[in-house]
Amino acid sequence: QVQLVESGGGLVQPGGSLRLSCVPSGSIFRILTMGWYRQAPGKQRELVAITSGGSTRYADSVQGRFTISRDNAKDTVLLQMNSLRPEDTAVYYCYVHAGLGDGMNYWGKGTLVTVSS
Repeated sequence: QVQLVESGGGLVQPGGSLRLSCVPSGSIFRILTMGWYRQAPGKQRELVAITSGGSTRYADSVQGRFTISRDNAKDTVLLQMNSLRPEDTAVYYCYVHAGLGDGMNYWGKGTLVTVSS
């Protein structure tokens, strides 16, 4: 079973930057969508950013501050996070949708991002 391995989380001061990375542990057939979700304490998991077929979509709360990018050759997805705010504190999860028909969804185990002074 292929797993998604996230890295890059940590503690950062408000206004700072972090870059998250997600790499599959093996080959995934026909990746269609790659993205990032997050879950803050006591809240539901929410979409942060997603890329599919060359297009991208962001949550309103991160638009203009976060940038998602994908390295197709390495099946890697990155999330550059700038101007971080305390409300960005959450566990960030990598997501991949791939395959034929209904396809399969893959999730990483999550990486914690804490924005605090």
